[in-house]
This record gives sequence, structure tokens and C-alpha cells, in this order.
Amino acid sequence: MNKYAAWYALIVLFGINALNFYDRLIIAAVGEPIRKEFGLSDASLGALSTAFVLLYAIVGVPFGRLADRAPRKLILSAGVFVWSMLTAASGFAQNFAQMFALRLGVGVGEASCAPASASLIGDLYPSEKRGKAISIFMLGLPVGIALSFAVSGTMAKAYGWRSAFLVAGIPGILFAIAALLIREPVRGASDTAIVDDQARPYSRILSSPTMRWIIVSGILHNFSLYAVSSFLTPYLMRYHVLDVRDAGFAAMIINGILTLPGLLLGGVIGDAAKKRRANGALLVATLACFLAAPFYYFSLGIRTGNVYPFVLLLGTAIALVYFYYPIVYSTIQDVTPPQLRGTAMSIYFLAMYLLGGALGPFVVGAISDYFTKQAASVSGVSEFSTAALEPFRAAGLHSAMYVVPVLSVLLALVLFMASRTVEKETKP
Repeated sequence: MNKYAAWYALIVLFGINALNFYDRLIIAAVGEPIRKEFGLSDASLGALSTAFVLLYAIVGVPFGRLADRAPRKLILSAGVFVWSMLTAASGFAQNFAQMFALRLGVGVGEASCAPASASLIGDLYPSEKRGKAISIFMLGLPVGIALSFAVSGTMAKAYGWRSAFLVAGIPGILFAIAALLIREPVRGASDTAIVDDQARPYSRILSSPTMRWIIVSGILHNFSLYAVSSFLTPYLMRYHVLDVRDAGFAAMIINGILTLPGLLLGGVIGDAAKKRRANGALLVATLACFLAAPFYYFSLGIRTGNVYPFVLLLGTAIALVYFYYPIVYSTIQDVTPPQLRGTAMSIYFLAMYLLGGALGPFVVGAISDYFTKQAASVSGVSEFSTAALEPFRAAGLHSAMYVVPVLSVLLALVLFMASRTVEKETKP
């Protein structure tokens, strides 16, 4: 395939990935006004993020197998159209149950994106260039998140939170058409050796010790990031006393602008380290995630109202954690046969989202509810009604967020274990 067709495909995949994260993070950007309108606890608010992740994780497995057998551009085109329409429909939800059901549907559509996209990139670019290509693809993550927080917060302040969902449907139609114009590469076209190993695909993938460690790392990684993303705007509104628009812009800087260096440097440094030693890229990711922990911790120590140092410290932590994406996604391609890459990604996503992304927002929300009631009790409140607990929700969420730096250290340890096994698996 010529380089122009490869670049077109990569640009479209980047755009679809950006829309993917734009749509899934709207609920986080406008979560606080939704919580107040529907009278929800933090656990219920977290459950709205969990709803998306549940079906996203489960449906991803058959989509992964489909990506190894069917034209991947068709999977992407149908998926982006479906999830965009369901996102727009979320603006008409009248209660928690309706919103929960619609977010489940969005998860089904978005489950088509990652396995098909990763499989395409694996066939478009050779091993030594995959880290950079995946970095470009994964730039859609901070770009989509940044736009989601900024646009959704602005729309919510001006026209109400429902408008934020309604405007998201239009780009999906355009990207559904653009995906159909991608030229499908031959499977295994960028690999020097092709192993036809379609028999017992799940056993073949899970027989890799590196893959097993990577799956555990994905659980820890997504638990933390989804907890942070789901409660970042509520945290900024409660603890740092910002309105929904200003909280959206602060979240845009943290989850968007400041994460760009992490993704770009992660791919470039990871590829360079891989040339020096087979486990070099994973060692880079290990160090980055370990260094993120103190930045997480100190950001939570910033006093109420001091937004700028909080944004800088938390943004630095997440930028370091974003080294994870290009390095780990590239490693999955390296240790998996070309014919099983879509399936490998779907297995990885099943564990990462079901045990990580789905649990993170709900568990941290439940912990927040617990500490909220503790703070209310200390202040002499005996009846835990929604109104009575409202003044203590900032303190409760602040205490709950301290789970994140602990998990960052554990993530670094798991990635280090993966670095010890990958060298044997990637030798020619």
C-alpha cells in the first residue's frame, strides 16, 4: 500500500478515535448538572460511566474476532454511525434509567473502534514504526477529551446539559462516510513472518506471559483514568468552586492539552528504546507511570481555589501515564500474530474495561459517598438526605481520589514485570 493511502487511513482513524472519546466523555463533562437534576449519589453518577464500559468491554470480544475476518472499514463505518446517533439521543433522557440504557448502547457502537483500528495499523506499519503510528492514532484520545470538556461545558452553561449530547451526532455521519474510503491492507503485510494461528485463538493469545501482564496493567490503568475522568469536572466544581464551563476548560487542559506530550513522546521514546533493547519501551512506560504517582498525590494536596497549580500537577501526572498507550498498544501488536491482533485487542479491552474502566468510576463514587457521610457525621448531621449531604460532597470526593496515586505505583510494578518477559517473545 502506498504511503498516501496509509496516511489517509491513519488520519481517519485518528478522527474516529477523537470522536470516540468525545462522545464517551460528555457524561463526565456535564455530570454534575445531571446528578443534581436527577438527584443522584456519586455512586450512581459513576454508574453512568460504568454503563458505557460494561457493554463496550463485552461486545468488544466478538468485534475483535470480526475485525480479524471481515473488512475493518465497514466495521468502523457502522460503529461510528450507531454510537453517534445514540449519543445524540442521550440528550432526550428523562431519568437515570433512560440515560443508563442509552449509554449501554453507545458502548456497543464504540466497541467497534479499537480492535479494527489497531488491526489496521498493525498491517499498515512495520514494527519499528508502529509506536509512532499508534501515538498519532491515540492523539485522538486527548483531542477528543479536550474538545468534549470544552464544548460540552460551554454548551451546558449556555443552553443546558442536553444540548451537549445533541450536537455530537453530526460528526459521526461524516466519519462514517470517510471510513468507507479507507483502502484495506493485506493482513500481515507489514510483518516479515506470518504465523497462521487461527486455531484456539484465545489460548494462543493468553499463552503469552507478556500479554497476561499487559492485561493486568490495563485493568489498573483504566480503573484510575476512568475514575479521574468521570469525577474531574465534579471535583473542580465542588472542591475548587468553578462553574460548569470553567471546570470544562480546566479539564480540557488537564485531560487534553497537557497529555499531548505524553502520547507523542511515549511513541517516539518507546520506539527509540526498543531499538536499543527489546524491553526498552516497556521500561520507559514503567518509569513514566512510577513518576506520575507523586504528581497525582501533590495535586490533591493543593488547597481549595488554587486551580492553576492543581491543573499543572494533575496534568503532568496524566501526561506521564499517557506514555502507556503507544508503548503498550505497540507491544500487543509485537507479541501477537497478525491474524489475531483484533482478537488480542478485544481480550485486552474486555479485562481493561470490565474490571478497570467499569469499576473505577463506580468504586471511587461509592468511596466518595462513604467519606461524604463521614464528613457529615463529624459535623453533626444525622439524616443523610440528598440536600443534607450536598455541603460535604467536596470533602468526600477529595478523600476518595487518593486511591489514584496508589494505583499508579502498582501499575508501574506490573509494567516492570511485563518488561521482564517481552524480550524472549519478540526475538526473531
